[in-house]
Amino acid sequence: MTDETDFTYLRHSPLTAGLSDDQVYALANIAYCRRLADQEVLIAEGNVENSLHIIAEGGIAVTRDLGKGEFTTIHVLHTGDLAGELGFISGQPHTATLRSLGRTQVCSLERSAFESLLEKDPWLVYNVMRNIIQVSQDILRRMNAQYVELTKYVYRSHAVF
Repeated sequence: MTDETDFTYLRHSPLTAGLSDDQVYALANIAYCRRLADQEVLIAEGNVENSLHIIAEGGIAVTRDLGKGEFTTIHVLHTGDLAGELGFISGQPHTATLRSLGRTQVCSLERSAFESLLEKDPWLVYNVMRNIIQVSQDILRRMNAQYVELTKYVYRSHAVF
């Protein structure tokens, strides 16, 4: 990818809402964007990873391991969503595996590179962290709404499968 392409992907992400173009360029300088193959694992369940991923194009399936090589999809992330944000902040192991759906473009930030911006532009770091929380809340709202719809469906069908 080119620096200009990376900037464009980041500029259109909710991660950079409220940031100046100079601040987005600062993020683009530490980001790396790449295309994932279909079903490529971005994050493996149980691993500790210090990267934040922005889905620039495509989709990512959030899956849980069922054992014996099988998994179930519990959510789908779309263009503009963030992935790995909680592990990026907490440094804790991931609770799900993220798999690309088709050819998916992601831009990633390493925590150490991101933290290097703290002294130079603390407002940039503050605003990005605020945006991470806002996007995470939006994803959680969508997941909760899907859960409610599923519960209604099961209730209406009287749990007959």
